[in-house]
Amino acid sequence: MSADSATEAGVQQDAETLYEYHQLHTDINEKADAIFCLCSLDTRVAERAAQLFLAGFGDHLIFSGGSGKLTHGRFDKPEAEVFADIARRMGVPGTKLIIEPRSTNTGENIRFTYALLQEKRLYINSFILVQKPYMERRTFATFKKQWPDPTTQILVTSPQLTWKEYPNEDNPVGLVINIAVGDLIRIREYPAKGFQIPQEIPDRVWAAAERLIQRGYNSHLP
Repeated sequence: MSADSATEAGVQQDAETLYEYHQLHTDINEKADAIFCLCSLDTRVAERAAQLFLAGFGDHLIFSGGSGKLTHGRFDKPEAEVFADIARRMGVPGTKLIIEPRSTNTGENIRFTYALLQEKRLYINSFILVQKPYMERRTFATFKKQWPDPTTQILVTSPQLTWKEYPNEDNPVGLVINIAVGDLIRIREYPAKGFQIPQEIPDRVWAAAERLIQRGYNSHLP
């Protein structure tokens, strides 16, 4: 194996380590009051949320997302509206959709959606949260900190894709690795800022992130 090949293999192994850590690997086998999809650049997340709704796992389908730095210029309208269009095309009735189109980060997804549900007088006790695979853990930790009702039950899921299956034209390998590294740093630093609850980071995961940063995957650090 050449040095370049060895380096590439090491990058892929470290990226997979982070990708697996960021996922909670939750089996979705029970219904919630609503499916809450946190929007992004990856429209496969919308498809996963719509599939869960159509399979009977929730009575409402919520899409939350405005225009973030990764989707500004990529979509011609807020992420939540783009995702809702996908759900409609898949057969989700418009009357079952709740759209929050202003949020620009995970904390706002949660706070703005809570406010919207209060405005609509919808009191939901359980959610299935749907997110990108490499943002499951931070979504869980952020919800637990920022959702006002601590009794609300949540499960977190994402498109069911392995690391090798995940990257595509819209979600290229380099971008995904950069975001996954940045989110690991956020998992470490954000509890002290009051943004999310703490999560344990195993040494092997932190070491993988440090190697990736040394190799230049640092464009999404906080």
